[in-house]
Amino acid sequence: MTQTIFFFYFSIVTVLSAILTVALRNPIQCTISLLSALLHVAGLFILLHAEFIAAMQIIIYAGAILVLYLFVLMLLNLKQDETVVHQQFGFALFFSAVLLGEILLALFQSPLFDKKSPSSVEGVSSPFTGNTESIGFSLFTDYLLPFEMIGILLLGGIVGAMVLAKQRPTR
Repeated sequence: MTQTIFFFYFSIVTVLSAILTVALRNPIQCTISLLSALLHVAGLFILLHAEFIAAMQIIIYAGAILVLYLFVLMLLNLKQDETVVHQQFGFALFFSAVLLGEILLALFQSPLFDKKSPSSVEGVSSPFTGNTESIGFSLFTDYLLPFEMIGILLLGGIVGAMVLAKQRPTR
């Protein structure tokens, strides 16, 4: 029962925050709305018992990407006196409500809302206690070569960015 309440809370706030991200005119307010949406998506991941993905959602998207986005917005120094909401907000709200109704109708008719719990699946067993251990084991056994190749590619990108950012001496 409480899991259903939290699911509806996280999903409704995520959808409303996403609508506000698109509808608001002020870029800083849009960023705050996007932060709210990303944090509530992380809450949905926690409800799905995917704690590692929720932590990565918060660290990477809500932490690093949005801070970078805010720095760019502050560097651009956009000062505008505009209305807070678009003129077509009512039109967008109507079609968003219709789309949300269709999605909810499709969800309630899908097999996702059966009364069976996800842990009642037969034949599924894991030697690990959580999904973080499973991801780590898989990453460092089955996917070790792609993991190392991505590390080398990122190292090359960092070196390239440092070379491009380095000031050339003037003569």
